[in-house]
Amino acid sequence: MAAVIETTELEEPRRTRRASRSLPVWRWVILVVAGAYFLIPLWSALRFAGIKAFGSVLTQPGFTDSLNLSVRLAIVTTIITLVLMLPTTVYVHLRLPRLQRTLEGITILPIVGVLQVAPGSLKGTSYLLALEYVILAMPFAYRAFDAGLRALDLKTLVEASNSLGAGWASTLWRVVLPNLTTAMLSATVLTVALVLGEFTMASLALFQTFPVWIVVNDQTSGQVSVAASLLSLFVTWIFLLAITVLGTRRARRTGGEVTLFSVARRESQGGS
Repeated sequence: MAAVIETTELEEPRRTRRASRSLPVWRWVILVVAGAYFLIPLWSALRFAGIKAFGSVLTQPGFTDSLNLSVRLAIVTTIITLVLMLPTTVYVHLRLPRLQRTLEGITILPIVGVLQVAPGSLKGTSYLLALEYVILAMPFAYRAFDAGLRALDLKTLVEASNSLGAGWASTLWRVVLPNLTTAMLSATVLTVALVLGEFTMASLALFQTFPVWIVVNDQTSGQVSVAASLLSLFVTWIFLLAITVLGTRRARRTGGEVTLFSVARRESQGGS
């Protein structure tokens, strides 16, 4: 009997290994279809533009200015969005949990009256466009922070930090923020991708951002425009990959909640 049990126990891991090694056919089909769906249009665009078109994109008039404007807008929009949405979302989760649905509805409101509410010093400048992008990015940032806070025992974290003598600013900066690295990274990636690919608001505000420059240049040279679109896609991928790598390294260095609390405890003991 014991021999039969041992044989059965040995066969079960082998079956598990075989099942894990053999990937179902439908998964391969999905991977192949998804790969073809994304790669075939890129390959077709690359064949149409040609390799030589990429070199001529850099020498086109307005290329550098439009790209610099888009990058500046991405940086300003990301900073303003994170500064506004992170404390607001944390405060609502802690003090006003009943208003979570209300805040979620507010963040998806369309842009209404931005030109009327904005200060006169911002009108006609690219910073007004950044404020519009902040409003567009609010739903994405809020949902990223909301998902990150739902994965934490936020009330316990804040109470433990306060019991160690930390104030609200110190708790937000040293305890809550390191535990929301993934959520902040997701909000940053979504905001940057939105700004670098937005066309409608920039064209209506008469600003020549990089997407607007691509559409304008398409009227004179289709190959150069397609090459610029591919270049924009590749640059966006590299930029977002760099953000992801930096955020992942920071998360590994900061560690988890226990490490943060031990550091806070040592600092409070040292301060006392």
